[in-house]
Amino acid sequence: MTLLAQAAQEMLRRREAAASAVGFAEYIDVPGRPVDDDDEDIETFRVIETKLAAHHKMILDATEACFLKPYGRTMIFMPPGSAKSTYASVVGPSYLMGKYPRTRCGLFSYGGTLAKKFGRRTRSVVKQRKYQHVFPEVELSADSSAANEFTLTNGSEYMAAGILGAATGNRFNMLFIDDPIKGREDADSQTIRDKTWDAYEDDLKTRLVPGGSIVIIQTRWHEDDLSGRILPEGWNGESGEILCKDGNVWTVLCLQAECQTDSDPLGRARGEMLWPEWFTPEHWAQFRGNSRTWGALCQQLPRPADGNLFKPDMMEVIDAIPAGRITWVRGWDAAATEGGGDYTAAPKIGRISSGPYDGYFIVADVVRGQWGPDKRDKIMKNTAIADGRQCFQDYPQDPGAAGKSQVTQWVKNLPGYPIKFGPESGDKETRASPFAAQVNVGNVLLLRGDWNVKYKEELRSFPSGTYDDQVDGSSRAFNRLLEIAGKITINPNLLKRRR
Repeated sequence: MTLLAQAAQEMLRRREAAASAVGFAEYIDVPGRPVDDDDEDIETFRVIETKLAAHHKMILDATEACFLKPYGRTMIFMPPGSAKSTYASVVGPSYLMGKYPRTRCGLFSYGGTLAKKFGRRTRSVVKQRKYQHVFPEVELSADSSAANEFTLTNGSEYMAAGILGAATGNRFNMLFIDDPIKGREDADSQTIRDKTWDAYEDDLKTRLVPGGSIVIIQTRWHEDDLSGRILPEGWNGESGEILCKDGNVWTVLCLQAECQTDSDPLGRARGEMLWPEWFTPEHWAQFRGNSRTWGALCQQLPRPADGNLFKPDMMEVIDAIPAGRITWVRGWDAAATEGGGDYTAAPKIGRISSGPYDGYFIVADVVRGQWGPDKRDKIMKNTAIADGRQCFQDYPQDPGAAGKSQVTQWVKNLPGYPIKFGPESGDKETRASPFAAQVNVGNVLLLRGDWNVKYKEELRSFPSGTYDDQVDGSSRAFNRLLEIAGKITINPNLLKRRR
């Protein structure tokens, strides 16, 4: 190739790099691992060892599209090692700040150290000679060039910090939230999940300029993680434009290790694996044995397909309550926030003591909603009346005088109805274990109803799911049934016929 042809080809590559994030990534040296892994302040990085794959191009296109859309909202879910952070959180900001003057990007992660590493890699891109080839006269400002906070000569600004760190005093056009959860221990901590959510709601979103956009990049750890609190109930790995609980339509790119949806962004068929040029079958095989790890980190569904404590698919769904003697208890788990927070839930469970299902249990109904105290108490009363006097109502008693007063009021509302109550004892998993044991051996029936799906999904995800109100109510009802089982009277003639 002649020098003139080489020069023409180089100019074409530069124009393509300036025209799109994908062209930019194909032109620059994409930074990978530090040259010295032991030096946190290293300034040089190995060039990433893999070629730009189809899902990397998708990440880059989605990132730029989110930036250009007023109030853009995008979630990117992929397994660890997919290079999602490299392209979304390193290449993405460096490209946007160079192409669009006065762009202010904020990168937030679970900790300041990781955020600073992202910042150092992003800054290393800006320092490349190739960067100036693409964006002439754009370089680091001499008076602001720290790894976690720097500006460019075209007025663009960058900041990287821990998600729980202060973003006060900064305004952003674009927020990159990458790895908001550190690992399993933090994911399982309700306290850390709550703090992360509060930081997102109160500290980060409030720093966006009007029309500013957000990209969340993560591997899912928990159903109640940051993305889980935004995604709609019943989300099951779908990609596309999805109306979420915050009222926004989010563009969701969910790439599972093994495709199990019909909305895969890459157009894969079910069973096709992600990035086979890089991930070998042996790589995935080491995770399949742990259902919790496989479901969350690899499939982006933080609830194993066969359940944690419960295996709800073992419950037989029937269309009518079986004939025979049944002792009924409705167990209540009470909350008191109208339209938000925890749910009040009350599963109705019966123990069958005659007929073809003798010895089985049946879940016949679930009352569930987010109600304030007055509405909740009225629904509790109406439910008990509808159940009739043959069904025990079992209420939780909070500790202290307030708890006693509340239960007293519930009892007064239902004179003549069989009522039980008592404090919760032991942790949730311990209380749920007896019921789970019966579910898992197929000894629990489920009466068909429109509540079945949410009920089974909550059992399936327990104890790592967002909600546990139906599980708590079921545990209370079931354990009360075991307590009163000795009071069940069985017709002796029936026993003779059975023998």
